[in-house]
Amino acid sequence: MGLRAAQIARRWIGTPYRHQASRLGAGTDCLGLIRGVWRALYGTEPSAVPPYTRDWSEAALQERLWQAAQRHLVSKALADAAVGDVVLFRMKSAAVAKHLGICGAVGHAPTVIHAYGGHAVLESPLSRPWQRRIVARFAFPDKLLPTEEAALWQH
Repeated sequence: MGLRAAQIARRWIGTPYRHQASRLGAGTDCLGLIRGVWRALYGTEPSAVPPYTRDWSEAALQERLWQAAQRHLVSKALADAAVGDVVLFRMKSAAVAKHLGICGAVGHAPTVIHAYGGHAVLESPLSRPWQRRIVARFAFPDKLLPTEEAALWQH
């Protein structure tokens, strides 16, 4: 599933950054990229996404993005890197984790496919500064949970 996820994510390269968006070629943010890959893999959204601000969860120090990832994705050990993994970043040491990307390559020249403010979706080197910010790693599930599978039939 990981290789397929990375291939799908690469199709998004060049899509402009648009806060709260998730539309290939039109606009996306980091969460929107993950949602778009999910839709391509499974045919539907994993769940409804409430509106969110750029500083969401920070005031209450709630790890909402991390919690959502744990509900829908498969948690992995940080050292267990594979192509197609979803990585969660903490951009500041005292802040909540609120940036996501998909591993495009692992090994001696790792990369991450992601969207962030001021940039279109791009595949960039997963340099040491980026690697130090990773707080969680996830895989797309091989099989949907029964509740998610049931949601596919409701659309």
